[in-house]
Order: sequence, then structure tokens, then C-alpha cells
Amino acid sequence: MKLIRLALHVCLFSGLCFAAAPAPEAAKPGEELARLADVSGRYGGHLTIGQRSEPKTLNPVTATDAVSREVIGRLMGDLIEINRASQLTEPALAKSWNISADGRTFTLQLRKGVRFSDGYPFDADDVIFSFNVYMDAAVDSPQRDLLIIDGKPIAVTKLDQYTVRFVLPRPYAAAERLFDGLAILPKHLLEKPYHEGHFAQAWPLNVSAAEIAGLGPFRLKQYVPGQRVVLERNPYYWKVDRENQRLPYLDELVFLFVGTEDAQVMRFEAGETDIVSRLSSENYNLLAHEQSRTGSQLADMGPGLEYNFLLFNLNDLGGKKLDEVAVKQAWFRDLKFRQAINVAVDRQSIVRLVYGSRGAALWGNVGPGNKLWVNQALPHPSQSVETARQLLKSAGYSWNATGQLHDSTGRPVEFSIITSSSNSQRMKMATLLQDDLSRLGMQVHVVPLEFRAMIDRVFQSFDYDAAIMGLGGGDADPNPEMNVWTFNGTSHLWHMGETQPTTGWERELDQLMQQQMVTLDYAKRKQFYDRAQQLIADNLPFIFLGTPNILAGANSRVGNFHPAVLDPYTLWNADELYVRGPLMENAGVR
Repeated sequence: MKLIRLALHVCLFSGLCFAAAPAPEAAKPGEELARLADVSGRYGGHLTIGQRSEPKTLNPVTATDAVSREVIGRLMGDLIEINRASQLTEPALAKSWNISADGRTFTLQLRKGVRFSDGYPFDADDVIFSFNVYMDAAVDSPQRDLLIIDGKPIAVTKLDQYTVRFVLPRPYAAAERLFDGLAILPKHLLEKPYHEGHFAQAWPLNVSAAEIAGLGPFRLKQYVPGQRVVLERNPYYWKVDRENQRLPYLDELVFLFVGTEDAQVMRFEAGETDIVSRLSSENYNLLAHEQSRTGSQLADMGPGLEYNFLLFNLNDLGGKKLDEVAVKQAWFRDLKFRQAINVAVDRQSIVRLVYGSRGAALWGNVGPGNKLWVNQALPHPSQSVETARQLLKSAGYSWNATGQLHDSTGRPVEFSIITSSSNSQRMKMATLLQDDLSRLGMQVHVVPLEFRAMIDRVFQSFDYDAAIMGLGGGDADPNPEMNVWTFNGTSHLWHMGETQPTTGWERELDQLMQQQMVTLDYAKRKQFYDRAQQLIADNLPFIFLGTPNILAGANSRVGNFHPAVLDPYTLWNADELYVRGPLMENAGVR
């Protein structure tokens, strides 16, 4: 009776109550499970992660934002996985594979007996269906750019119920890394909306738990708008630990929407959440100061692969009725204008004041954390207001008596920078840029927006002057960046939706990215990608700012916490995480 009262007290004050999750099923004859020989833990309990915003969707094919992908990644499974700790590929839904001598043909053997989280069997038909969806231009998936080579799609053939063959038009340099991040979809649930032409609308946040299924360690249990997404154990998951216990260990994984990084840290300090990542150095140092008291686990992994940048709106605004933005585009299209901005940015102040020296300045799209691919020859010019002024003067700009910058028509240079209000680091960057550019006589206004509203403006409405954003982090290999640097990529943010390269340098960049994708020799491939980085740095579609160290933490009760440099930093091994110490067990709390 006393235990029941305690459970009720916890439910009332935490606002979160969890019924027991479905017990993991015992292995069945013919079920080919993946055994993790070095993993152990204990069943039960739940962990809570504070997120700065709500996901936009639970659809893995259309998701572009990091928050959606972090949730979706726990629901879905890949054919081959990149281990975020070792950065090497590992068997996943494909238990083995062969690559032909010419590097063009991949033959994958699928695990037998695997089931989706709704109990429906998985086989080659689901793989064929999934890749048809990813490669469908009408669906417009961000992953499509990886699957179209020389303008031709990868050919996918079912050899038998558990064997699939992939034939590439040309050899693929990243080999089996191609298959990580391509979630396998349940044909039995999604074939109908796909053929009816509304696949992009499938699996919104408010989808019924009975209408969504995946091959990941968890499945959807509950979505409370504006508050949380609750995932529960997938009882049919296809991995086991060294004792042959079916993973995951946790009953539930809770994503709590808290709004800002500061709110994330406050919830973490209060014990309301268990894992926190993407920390600023200020908050990391705050947690480190309290570490001896709290016993929390903290990790500074060094510079990551994320690049933060200033983006000017260079999109075609025809029919958008955005006349004020269109007028300013005359500045943004001028390379000398962008060069002046680039040299006016005080990157060392960004590293010091935004990252607290736990980060690195950037002049290109590949930072020092990616030692295999960074172009070391790119120049790193120091801030120079005088050089910036000379560039502007040579482009026809002038200053009035009060020091305000005007273009050649006499129009004052004034624009706004939008960024996510929930990302304190990018908000600080925007303020620092505002100060840097004021020294050139530019009037810059910082406009904080809710994350989803900002993403809508950048990707859909184009109603913005400039934006501060971040990309990258999924893999050290160049190929995940195809959707950014190829002219028709879904994240080609400066000329979105163009049907051919707008400029000669973009045409060369597109060719280089295609060449590196199919070049098997590392040295030659590195030459192509070095040249691509040089073109990007010379032409400045983005003004690169900095990259943070990967800073993360977990409270002392989280077992198997192993943060990594590759995204997702803390939840890549969510199936292995467990709760240390005694668990409260009853009908209300577990």
C-alpha cells in the first residue's frame, strides 16, 4: 500500500506516468538476431530527453530537421549501420553482403524472422518498396540525391525473399555506408498512401500508434501536442545482448519539448531529464561545476562535423510577392558583397564568446574534426574591416556622413537575419554578426523564430533576407552532403528548386561531387573533394562561422552512455541504454 501511494505521488508531481511496456519476446526458431557480444544491462525504467522543439514529422523519407530525425531514428532500422563510436559499418537488417570486383553490385542477405514493431514480418518486398519511395522524384526525399548516379537511379532487384541486389550505374566510393540512414519502411502500412499520391502526408506527429511501425528498438506510444512524444519498447526488436536478452533494456524513451537549451539544462539539473546534448560551453561548464555533487557523466568529444553558417536568400522569388526581399537580393548576389561580409566576421570572437573556446572557427564546409577530408590548404584570413570596406567600395557602395552604407542606387543597406530562438548559440552568433556588420555601416536586425517557423521560411515560403543555420554531422564521408552541394539537392539552400546549375562554378561543383561519389581511389577522391571545398570557399554560397565541440551529459543512473562525434551524439545506441539502481515497479510507475 505504501508503494502504491508513492507511485501516485510520483505520477502527480512529475506529470508522467507509464504503464508497463510490452515485455520482449523470446527468440523464435529461425529468427536471425544480431548479438552484441560486449553489451550488458538490465531491463526496466524510462529515460527522458529534453528537446528544444517538437519534431515536424515521424516520416523518415521527408524529415529534414534534426529533432524529427532524432525521434525517427529510434523507431526505424537500416540495412547496414555506421557505428557512431568506431565510425565503421556493421551488419544490421542485412546480416551480410558482397560487393562485386568493379564496385557496382551489392548483394545483401537479409535477416530471417525479423518483424516490424507491429509484429508484421519483414522481407525483401519491404526493401524494394522503400528504395522505390526514396528514389521517386515526386516524393522529393533528401536521401534521393545519394541514390541517383549520373542521372540514373540505383537498380534494386529481389533475388528471393531474403536476398536483394543493388546495381549502381558506376562504382560507389562510400560503398556500404550508402545504406545507413535509409530507414526500411513497412510496405503493408505505406503502400496505399504511396500509390494514392499522398505519401508526404503520411505519419504526421498525431498519427495513431497503430498506424506506424518500424524496425527500430522502440515504437510510438503517445504524442501530447506541445509537451512530449513517448516511445515504448519494440518487443520484436532484432538485437540481443551478450546474454541473449532481447534489446532494448528500457521500457520507455520520452522526448520532452522544453523550448531552449537553458530550459534543457534546468530540467537536467532538476533531475526531470536524464540525457542532454548539443550543450553550449557555458552550460557544459555549469554542469561540470556541479559534477562532484550530482555525479553526472559529462563528455567533451572535441570539434564535431556540424558547420554553422550565414545564408543569404538567393532563391527565385517569382510569384512569391516578396518585393522587399527581391530588392535586397541585388546585394546578396554580388560576390564582393559576400566577400566583404566574410572578411568582416570575427570568427575568433565566435569561438570565444559563443563556444567558450570549446569549438573551432570555420572558413569552409569541412572543419578540423573531419581529419580525413578537410582541405588543409584553404586560407583562414583574419577579420579585417578595412579589407571589407575596400571590397564594398570597389563594388559601388558608399557611406553617408553618419557612416551608413548605401548601394550604388543610394539605397541604405539594411536587412534581417532569422534564426532559431531555441538555439542559444546561433542567437549569440546573430548578435555578434550584427555588431560586426554595423562596423561596415550595415543595419542588421536579428529576428528569432520558433524552429519550425524558421525552417518553413527557408525551405518553403522563402520569406527571409538571411538566416543562421547549421548542417552536417551524420557522417565524416562527403556523400551525405550530396543533397547540399549538388544543384538539384533538397538542401541546396541558395538556389532551391533550380533545374540546372545557375553559374559555371556551380556546374563544376556538381560535377566534382558526382566524380568523388564514384571514385574508389581515396587520393583521387580527396583531390576532387578538395577542389569542391575550394569552390565553395571562393564563391561563398554560405558564410561559414564555426563548429562546436560535441558536449553532452547524462545523469549517473544512465548505463551504457557512450556519446560520439557523429550525429545522433547520445542516442545512437539507445537500444543499449539502461537505468542503473533500483527501479520502482507497480502498475503506475516502472
